[in-house]
Amino acid sequence: MKFNKRKCKVLHLVRNNPMDQYMLGTTQLESSFAEKDLGVLVDTKLNMSQQCAPVAKKATGILGCLRASIATRLREVMLPHY
Repeated sequence: MKFNKRKCKVLHLVRNNPMDQYMLGTTQLESSFAEKDLGVLVDTKLNMSQQCAPVAKKATGILGCLRASIATRLREVMLPHY
């Protein structure tokens, strides 16, 4: 299998890793602190906060638009839109 060396990156997941440099053939691979794979953003601490914060911000904005576009605040009207 051929790899695109420019797209390959190293993600260090071990706590006490000395951040070694890795090579693919003669090309040194770039280190990364976070990478997105299959829509999931993974960082070196396996923390999801970098992914959750933008998603929560987007959802809050959509809910704000929904509240602004509906004139009534009745539960029967608002609940189906959520």
